[in-house]
Amino acid sequence: MGIRGLMSFVEDHSNEFFTDLKLRDTKIVIDGYALFHRLSFNSNLELRYGGDYDSFADIVQNFFESLFACNICPYVVLDGGCDISDKKLTTLKDRAREKIQMAHSLSVGGSGYVCPLLIREVFIQVLIKLQVCFVQCFSEADRDIMTLANHWNCPVLSSDSDFCIFDLKTGFCPLNSFQWRNINTIKGTQNYIPAKCFSLDAFCHHFSNMNKALLPLFAVLCGNDHINLPIMETFLSKARLPLGATSSKGRRHHRILGLLNWLSHFANPTEALDNVLKYLPKKDRENVKELLCCSMEEYQQSRVKLQDFFQCGTYACPDALNLGLPEWVLVALAKGQLSPFISDALVLRRTILHTQVENMQQPNAHRISQPIRQIIYGLLLNASPHLDKTSRNALPPQPLAFSEMERINKNIKTSIIDAVELAKDHSDLSKLTELSLRRRQMLLLETLKVKQTILEPIPASLKLPVAVSCYWLQHTETKTKLHHLQSLLLAMLVGPLTAIINSPGKEELQEDGAKMLYAEFQRVKVQTRLGTRLDLDTAHIFCQWQSCLQMGMYLNQLLSTPLPEPDLTRLYSGSLVHGLCQQLLASTSVESLLSMCPEAKQLYEHLFNATRSYAPTEIFLPKGKSNSKKKRQKKQNTSCSKNRGRTTAHTKCWYKGNNRFGLLMVENLEEHSEASDLE
Repeated sequence: MGIRGLMSFVEDHSNEFFTDLKLRDTKIVIDGYALFHRLSFNSNLELRYGGDYDSFADIVQNFFESLFACNICPYVVLDGGCDISDKKLTTLKDRAREKIQMAHSLSVGGSGYVCPLLIREVFIQVLIKLQVCFVQCFSEADRDIMTLANHWNCPVLSSDSDFCIFDLKTGFCPLNSFQWRNINTIKGTQNYIPAKCFSLDAFCHHFSNMNKALLPLFAVLCGNDHINLPIMETFLSKARLPLGATSSKGRRHHRILGLLNWLSHFANPTEALDNVLKYLPKKDRENVKELLCCSMEEYQQSRVKLQDFFQCGTYACPDALNLGLPEWVLVALAKGQLSPFISDALVLRRTILHTQVENMQQPNAHRISQPIRQIIYGLLLNASPHLDKTSRNALPPQPLAFSEMERINKNIKTSIIDAVELAKDHSDLSKLTELSLRRRQMLLLETLKVKQTILEPIPASLKLPVAVSCYWLQHTETKTKLHHLQSLLLAMLVGPLTAIINSPGKEELQEDGAKMLYAEFQRVKVQTRLGTRLDLDTAHIFCQWQSCLQMGMYLNQLLSTPLPEPDLTRLYSGSLVHGLCQQLLASTSVESLLSMCPEAKQLYEHLFNATRSYAPTEIFLPKGKSNSKKKRQKKQNTSCSKNRGRTTAHTKCWYKGNNRFGLLMVENLEEHSEASDLE
């Protein structure tokens, strides 16, 4: 939700509408969606390379440590899936189009704000690590946030202008004036965070002591995320709104000022609404009145009592309960163990595939992970008999169909995707958790087309990323090259390196090697940020990998994590991965990079050995040899066999001075190629 222009309007009157706070020794309810966007976009993070999740995680940790230092107890409330009424669909489409334009701008060297694909999951992992209390609402969180803050008599922290409309007992602190990086001290002992608090009383006093109850009508007349009726332009053009003082911010501020001055003349919402309807054609009045009244209800108290969740672990949302969803699903959604992607698929049979900074000339990066989503949809098909009656967007009428909102070139399109019809014991969502670990793991690995034995030497925390990488390599449309795979695997070493460095039991020599390699990775990361031009094809390939990882994680979560969830905060750093790509293309070899840390070198060998058998043989050929190999495969078997031998010898020679881990694959190139022919 949000009223465009209202936040900048009230900030223009900061001295009148805001009071200074020294925030300490209090609970605070935080709009999680607003916070992770604010920290992502206002912390000088690199957004072109798909997310520096390690840097983002450090910033989130620093934010909460500032709160802890001031004895502020945070409660984070996250938005869930789309509202079952789907009343925000038009707004969601508009925002998706805006996001595509910003992603395109970033991809060609311009500016823009696009959250990396896995930013929400990283944010939740940091909350869990820091033991910050959080809840994921079933749908939009604003009303639940307001209700909880009023119950606890504490402030709300957000950047959403709708909190200027809610009647909050202790007020609303905007994120852009919340100085968490600038902790102050009273008398040398008590820390506090300087902040500003919006005063609804001062706001209403400024407009002739207008009734607070009129503000929800103001919000819907102004146009928010839930309602934007073209016919309201008829009212706005005929009502001759008193503008008062002129605004410096143009038409939007003029409208806000005029509406507030006009509404201040009425005693209550009923009187004001009747006067609005007078300006509309009689045939439209009843429908418009119903829509306006329905939208105004969005600013009333929520029936959800989040305090019960934070105090007792019970989450009861009437809208969710009415759908008859399995209890384990509702609990997992509230705990953030299932993504809003899952609830959208469940309730609306429609999902949104978020655009990344990718090559807009190519099919969107999520196409590669469609088979994983089809399995997810298959698992969700028979969730509840109430859903087909309740969902308004179960399109098309066929029972196995789901719709996906995706990028096509630089626009959006809704595509119809069939779910995979699964075996009977997988088709009842309520009993999915009763399946044995072996069966759930088997379904996950079969979907990713990976054999379990391949993962046996891999550390538990990296099994899912490696399995996903194997899936990614099997799709030839990714156009993956050896240096792409090497860069991803090298970046996966950051977590284990951090563990070695922080482990008290390690020998000094081991620790020094790990520190040197970690420092080298940080140098590469910084160098990449200093001006490396974005390689669009490489960016697209890594966007495809992230999509595979995202959907692999969602399937893993839906199956109650048969593989451990990876630590995303130390798994992928876009600046590092892109920088390593550049180095490996230039002169650096994997072996020379890892020579300083034998433990990292050994782990890399395990990762490389696990993924190599799933990679197309072409990625291990020297540049320019791939096309000639394809031609040779068309010849007769005898001729083909000889050519394979020559290719192997040539490749061994080429890799001898370049990369020992590439050579490991080449030794089995002939055998692998013959197996591919047989398939």
